[in-house]
Amino acid sequence: MRVLALGGAGEMGAAAAAVLAAADSVTEVVIADRDLSRATAVADSLGAKVSARRSDATDHAGLVTAMRGFDLVVNTVGPFFRFGVPILTAAIEAGCDYVDICDDPEPTLRMLELGEQAEAAGVCALIGTGASPGIASMLAVRAARELDTIETILTGWNIGAAPPETPHSGTGPSAAVVHMMEQISGTIPMLREGRLVRRPALEKVEWIHPGLGTLTGRTVGHPEAVTLHRAFPTLRESTNVCVGDKAALTLLAALRRFIDAGALTLDRAARLLERAERLLSSTTSDIFKQGTPPPLFAVATGIRHGSPGIAATILANTPGFTMAAATGVPLAVSALLIPSARRPGVHTQETLIDPDDFFTALAAHCIGSPPPARMTATTTSWASELENKQAFDTSLLTALMIP
Repeated sequence: MRVLALGGAGEMGAAAAAVLAAADSVTEVVIADRDLSRATAVADSLGAKVSARRSDATDHAGLVTAMRGFDLVVNTVGPFFRFGVPILTAAIEAGCDYVDICDDPEPTLRMLELGEQAEAAGVCALIGTGASPGIASMLAVRAARELDTIETILTGWNIGAAPPETPHSGTGPSAAVVHMMEQISGTIPMLREGRLVRRPALEKVEWIHPGLGTLTGRTVGHPEAVTLHRAFPTLRESTNVCVGDKAALTLLAALRRFIDAGALTLDRAARLLERAERLLSSTTSDIFKQGTPPPLFAVATGIRHGSPGIAATILANTPGFTMAAATGVPLAVSALLIPSARRPGVHTQETLIDPDDFFTALAAHCIGSPPPARMTATTTSWASELENKQAFDTSLLTALMIP
């Protein structure tokens, strides 16, 4: 399989390229980036299979030409509310399978609308395959499998769990932080009473997490809230939240107010957040406190054996504690699963990839290479306190979260 890694010189793209280059099924990886020197440095570090070329994501004709001849395009060029739809459109025109880490809900919906075009071209496109969405979507499927009927799903992530590996050194703010500013401001889409609606960002949400108790978070615009109902037709409500310490959430709320008032642009707010991150950075020990939500989790409510029930599944092991590892590694794992799961069209993780296959493949790239059965931990409202504690004991990290 020949792979074109768009944006492969960035942290997340480079992490994905490293996994792809090490896979026996991949014969060639080309790092395509607007910064040729950085792309060359990444390629040189990954061995003989990997080479570099310059690529401009704003040049549609050039992108189509560059993609032709490759089996798969791996896209980490963000923010996706600017680049997601154009790059997928180019891949469909070039006839290449496609995978990305799109974490913006609006372009996710627009890319899903390209499904008929992709199907007609024989292209399989998988969007949103990083940490959230991606891992979070797989956790949601596992939690939902515990119930007979699914009514609500809440997915969430800890904002301190995956900081950037190095301070951003480009001429502007990082795409990931610009994305964050977009999705904490204005109104965001989510599922309510079985239909998509828009609500103000950063609304406070409270939920019961079996084994951890009552937890709180703030709503953030993310694809899970607008795609999971495609996999679960009975779903009435779907929400994505972020959790974090008081200082981090207070800062986000302040930035939201300035953005909504027109006092800050998204890019300017992103620059301010990047500066603040260097002062408010979390450590691994801060994340895994007793009673604190883990880095990634999903909570499903519904009916089990005729009675209301709650099931929660968390990520119990991780490929690393940086944004690069948390996003780039699952992207590559999903890309390598496409040949066996492929169906022409545009898909999200929960509608194309089986979570058992995903977590089995991801386990090999996690710290300590844990057994696949210990990649996640599921707790339920019908289990005893001891049973839920034993579920958390599947890894050293999750064992720290409860007394």
